[in-house]
Amino acid sequence: MLNELIDKRKTILAESEQHKERRNELNATASKFARERNALNAKTREFVEEAQRNKELRDQANKDVQAAKEERNGLNEQANVLFEELEAFKKEHGSLRNRGIKELQKQIEHMEFRQQTEVFSVDKERELIEKIKALKIEIRDQEAELEQNKEMRTKLTDAREFRRQASEVHARVTELAELAQRHHDLMVENYRNADRSRETADESHKQFVEAQEAADAEHKAFLGCQKELRDYDKVIGGIRKKTKATRVTKEQKAVRQEAERIFTSFRSGEKLTTDDLLLLQRSKMV
Repeated sequence: MLNELIDKRKTILAESEQHKERRNELNATASKFARERNALNAKTREFVEEAQRNKELRDQANKDVQAAKEERNGLNEQANVLFEELEAFKKEHGSLRNRGIKELQKQIEHMEFRQQTEVFSVDKERELIEKIKALKIEIRDQEAELEQNKEMRTKLTDAREFRRQASEVHARVTELAELAQRHHDLMVENYRNADRSRETADESHKQFVEAQEAADAEHKAFLGCQKELRDYDKVIGGIRKKTKATRVTKEQKAVRQEAERIFTSFRSGEKLTTDDLLLLQRSKMV
């Protein structure tokens, strides 16, 4: 029975070591996934912060666009007022041109916008450029007529200056609008990167939880084996102690019997040897 218990204890000990080794492996795996998750979460925060920074820059650029548009429109309005006065002067003095400078300028701006934003064949684009040139020549001709009158020349100069300033502000509007779009694109890109990073982090967290739960199960099994080992140690220790006590009792009984035999022989007149005396002492008969 004792040997069977010892063999069973060896089996439990082997199982305990297996659970311990597997637990340590799973804990290491869980730690790896935790590090990956934490790094990805940190990266996600960086992407979100960068997206927020670009959002703020985009919003500021859009505000600047609106302010520049208002400034440009104000300058154009001042130029328009002067051009209307110039048109009125032309009509009063018998100039019968079908299109005034203000209308011609609008047509030029429209054509230039088309040239910048639409795709033309080579011939069509050349044709558009020639039309723009013709309109500019017509504007110069009308302006030349007006410049012959001192008062009109002053108004024309002021109108041109307002137009020039409006054109500069419009160029700034375009730059700011492009800047706002760049920051918007960067904001969107960083939010998308944050989403991808967050998804990967969530997957790493899921794997971390699975590995940690498996490690906890192995640790629980390891503790169960340790409890069984302690129980086996108690039983085996008790059996060994009892066996030892039984063996000592048997030895003492045999010594007692031998001592009684020697003592009987001594009473019959036989001599005792040193070993006989020692045996009698052990049996506490002398």
